[in-house]
Amino acid sequence: MLNEDKIKLMTGIAMFEKREGKKIAPANLYFKSDYVGRHMIRSFFGYTFCSVLILVIWLLYSLEQILNSLNLDELIAMGKNVLFLYAGGLVLYLFITFIVYSRKYSYAVRGQKVYVAKLKRLNKRYEFQNKSKELAKEGGRL
Repeated sequence: MLNEDKIKLMTGIAMFEKREGKKIAPANLYFKSDYVGRHMIRSFFGYTFCSVLILVIWLLYSLEQILNSLNLDELIAMGKNVLFLYAGGLVLYLFITFIVYSRKYSYAVRGQKVYVAKLKRLNKRYEFQNKSKELAKEGGRL
């Protein structure tokens, strides 16, 4: 005989897994510091790569102007400005990355708690059903 409560509960768990499964996986695989640190390292390399590409494109675009004003003091000042912009942008980008991935991890932990609570509720239903069957068998033997 089918138990509608268990079917609804299992369907709800399956739907939750399908919707939230990929979002809550980091809660099981990583500690928060590892998860956030991993994404910050990826962000560092991505930001550095994009910055280098932008610098190369800018250098190619303004190469004639740079070669015409080949003053060493101006080039050093320009290099310091570029380095300052890179460092400031990197700090800002890593700060934003830290906030975003900390929140994503917290969301995953909350989702994991909901998932575990649903599984425990389903397990209790099965335990109750098994105990009921055992009691019914013992009562029938008397």
